[in-house]
Amino acid sequence: MSVGGSDPAGAGRGAGGGSAGAGGPAGAGAGRTAGSWLLDEALTATIRRTGASAGGFQLWEGPERDLLALVLLCGVSAEVARPWYRIPLTAATPVSDAVREDRLVWIGSQEDLAHDYPQAAVSLPYEFCLAAAPLKGRGSAHGALFLLWPAGHAHTASPREQHHITAAARRIARTLDEAGPLPPVPERPRVIPVTPPRTEDAGGPAQAAADWAERLPEGALALDLDGRVTFVDGTAADLLGRSSGQLLGTWPWQSLPWLDAPLVEDRYRSAVLGREPVEFTALRPPDIPLRFQLYPDSSGISVRVTRPARHGEAARAGPAANGPVPHTGRIHQLLHLAAAMTETVTVRDVVELVAHQVLPAFGADALVLSAADAGRLRITGYHGYDPATIERLDGLPLGTGLTPAGQVLTDGVPAFFADPAAMARTHPGASQISGKQAWAFLPLTVSGRPVGCCILSYERPHAFTADERAVLTSLAGLIAQALDRARLHDAAHDLAHGLQQALLPHSLPAVPGLQAAARYLPAGHGMDIGGDFYDLIPLDSTTVAAVIGDVQGHNVAAAALMGQVRTAIRAAAGAPPDAVLARTGRLLAGLDTELLVSCLYVHIDLSGRCATLASAGHPPPLVHAPGTPPRRVDLDPCPLLGIGAGTPCPVTRLELAPGTLLTLYTDGLVEKPTASGIDAERGTDDLAAVLARNDGADLDELIEALLRGTGAASAHADDVALLLLRL
Repeated sequence: MSVGGSDPAGAGRGAGGGSAGAGGPAGAGAGRTAGSWLLDEALTATIRRTGASAGGFQLWEGPERDLLALVLLCGVSAEVARPWYRIPLTAATPVSDAVREDRLVWIGSQEDLAHDYPQAAVSLPYEFCLAAAPLKGRGSAHGALFLLWPAGHAHTASPREQHHITAAARRIARTLDEAGPLPPVPERPRVIPVTPPRTEDAGGPAQAAADWAERLPEGALALDLDGRVTFVDGTAADLLGRSSGQLLGTWPWQSLPWLDAPLVEDRYRSAVLGREPVEFTALRPPDIPLRFQLYPDSSGISVRVTRPARHGEAARAGPAANGPVPHTGRIHQLLHLAAAMTETVTVRDVVELVAHQVLPAFGADALVLSAADAGRLRITGYHGYDPATIERLDGLPLGTGLTPAGQVLTDGVPAFFADPAAMARTHPGASQISGKQAWAFLPLTVSGRPVGCCILSYERPHAFTADERAVLTSLAGLIAQALDRARLHDAAHDLAHGLQQALLPHSLPAVPGLQAAARYLPAGHGMDIGGDFYDLIPLDSTTVAAVIGDVQGHNVAAAALMGQVRTAIRAAAGAPPDAVLARTGRLLAGLDTELLVSCLYVHIDLSGRCATLASAGHPPPLVHAPGTPPRRVDLDPCPLLGIGAGTPCPVTRLELAPGTLLTLYTDGLVEKPTASGIDAERGTDDLAAVLARNDGADLDELIEALLRGTGAASAHADDVALLLLRL
């Protein structure tokens, strides 16, 4: 049962000596700060109050707050939770959704998990319930609380239960607000027990219980949540063929190699997560069948070991392992990473996924992704290396003797070096360049075509087991597929970005008496290209035209039409606003396109301090005069351009006092998804509220505040264009 890794220190622990997790025993006081103690108390109290079997905290990590790190875990082993040590905020997981969408996420069954979060379901094929709630502090969220319940829990959460969970999250957030600086985020989460371990006087009830177990005709074992043996009676030791001293403090798969099998570990994980009894039958060599029954709770697992009573059951008990088979934990890791790889979009996404999930899974410290380009090795991404080293390695010829990467890429055969001596035998200069002590060079090929090379490196010598080599070789194929897709996406993105920049103004013209600032954000999905546009057109020394519009779609066709519409408006600028839109509508009709365009045209007379506006189905601008709250301009729009080319377009006149601010925007800035549909009114109200709070601010700072205040800076499904004008 390889649930805790191959920690040799575990072999020396005696009865009751199970580890409390990677961070040491739960009660270790010297290294614990007041903040971490408060977190421990808050988590265990929440688990007890809600009746959950396990839980933990994911808190922000990184300067950009784009990662949620698992810092504290209770009720399950750290190894079971390994795939969630680091979760990108953009990932499709219950925890990241809870933080990103500021809501309680409830998963009532494995079926719900598979439907809503297929990636998580692949690596957790067990029955349990899960809740994730944001830890909303005074400012933004600190992270998330997640809780697990056994398989027998109701699939739906009652209103009372939902209230308990969200109230607990609020209490914990207040605790975090008041705790002051928290300890740094660890590489591995600390694991604490739900309740403090029981202590008994020697010779008291504990000795009586041990004597009672010894008298039974069946074997008795106790495992902690990490899977180590904490108690074994004489009958169990006899049945297993080992002394109690050989079993205590070890993982059963470590002291009993015939239990080193995927079936055994899978049953263990099922017991830990589902909190329901499970059993299996294994064959102790040479031909002794043994039946194992596991009974879990929040402190560990009690195991009954017996001889099967029926001959048929003994006959069905095959050997627990047939040759070297990757552990179920490794298989789950591979499945989890395979699902995660399908969600990577850019080369940076691939690098971050490998850095935050593959490196910790294999104990590696750094990575380099390189690709073959014109006979040279071009580094496309790295983690854990200093830039000076990367600069020396980037652009080396494929046949260089300084690194095996070129040879691995050419031959398609992985290379593993356990220490500098092994590397020096074939490539003596490699270790001198990087200073690393062990390496895995994995060729990345797609359909026989070399894509690149992935290099995992270690700060200390590392012996690669057959299990690790097999899994890393399989993993290389997944990385190759993801990297190939990501490079194609990045190339398309660069092309789209260049086209978009060519079609939008490079800068706004300087107009005496008028301050102007603008921003364009592409949609959060697709090719990062769309049809939103804006322009500022000086007509003479005292008049200027401002225009903003939105072509339907987020593709090259939308961008191309946007360029034509913008050119047509520039050609017609200077005419009355209704005439400009009418001419542009006729041009659009002549292009025979199915795409529709919304547009707002504003003619501003700076000397007369007035503006004339006409709208073709575009959201009304906001006007903010000094001393008054921002308000929508009351417009009577005509149909979208492309519909009813001959329809007259009403014109609206607006007086502009000195200091007046006009805010022109596209619908991507204000449309808010709700349970009943899209709510643009709420988004426009939010926009007006941000304008009121930032009255008189510099226009560039105001744009940043508007994007943050409406949520467009972090997530938006549509293009966003924003144009601010202040007299």
